[in-house]
Amino acid sequence: MNAKSQGPGPSTGGRTYRSTSYTGLLPWQVRERRFPPTGLGRRGLNPDDVYAFLDRVAVDMAAVYAALAESRRETARIKAGLRRWQTDQARARNERGQDR
Repeated sequence: MNAKSQGPGPSTGGRTYRSTSYTGLLPWQVRERRFPPTGLGRRGLNPDDVYAFLDRVAVDMAAVYAALAESRRETARIKAGLRRWQTDQARARNERGQDR
């Protein structure tokens, strides 16, 4: 890992720069990724181990995406509730001002 990948610099405002053409990996992309087999007499990775790992990564990524979607739904629900509360408070304040 080089120094640039250690963390975001102050000029990025705490965010990692990504090109607009960058697309994150999806679970199915990880699951379907295949590696060429090693040649005879050569050392390399056991394909079964690699595929088992990729399946595990895909399952974990699917869980993260599901948790993120749930978090976004919860955030939207809370924001809608806050907007309703703010609207109710503004109406009540306006009604109190008109009663005077």
